[in-house]
Amino acid sequence: MTKFRPCIDLHHGKVKQIVGGTLRDQGAGPRENFVSEHDAAWYAHQYRQDQLLGGHVICLGSGNETAARNALAAWPGGLQIGGGITADNAEAWLEAGASHVIVTSTLFDPQGHFLPHRLDALVRAVGRDRLVIDLSCRRTESGWTVAMNRWQTLTDLAVSTSTLDQLAGQCAEFLIHAADVEGLCAGIDHDLVQLLGAWGRIPLTYAGGVAGMADLIAIEQLSNGRMDVTVGSALDLFGGGGVAYADLIAWNQRENSHVD
Repeated sequence: MTKFRPCIDLHHGKVKQIVGGTLRDQGAGPRENFVSEHDAAWYAHQYRQDQLLGGHVICLGSGNETAARNALAAWPGGLQIGGGITADNAEAWLEAGASHVIVTSTLFDPQGHFLPHRLDALVRAVGRDRLVIDLSCRRTESGWTVAMNRWQTLTDLAVSTSTLDQLAGQCAEFLIHAADVEGLCAGIDHDLVQLLGAWGRIPLTYAGGVAGMADLIAIEQLSNGRMDVTVGSALDLFGGGGVAYADLIAWNQRENSHVD
């Protein structure tokens, strides 16, 4: 059964919802859909109160460590952490209260070449059961390609069943942001969801483009309930008008619900 998993996206220490394709190292700042008056710990406390497990805190650039640590302290063992994770600091984040660490950019060199030895080092540092690989991606001519460095740099790693097979033995879960539709509230990438859901060997969480509850239904149907979902900019908790947080809590509490 597809479950809702919450998120806390941090940018310059504040909880924000950002259009994924607008994050840049240089030039104008990102396009922001929402900047919260509440801090990260407030959201973590809410998720803890509602017993929402498996959510993620994502640090989008520098200046987010204090906010991230405060969120983890508010819901110890209930949230994953991503953004700037390496083999050197991964264990410290687990000690700070993260259930898992999430990695993308550290698995590649600056040009986007996949470095298997970096993944091996992370597995040695924390174990595969505490590791989530983020395969956030952009659509390309060949399908989908993993994008690193806040989705600015395309890598040499395709999002495909062979890649999933290759990496599944070295992580507990996959997290996949569809960066091209992230933050747009214009609908999910149905083709990507279908590809991932058809594979479904270990837990997966999809993020990107959810506009309403119909998108959750579509994800459950396309993935045969094998893939969870995160809702960002459309959520009323983040100033959105498409999805009510209360409806997501009810969605997770459904009984005797399965996809035939």
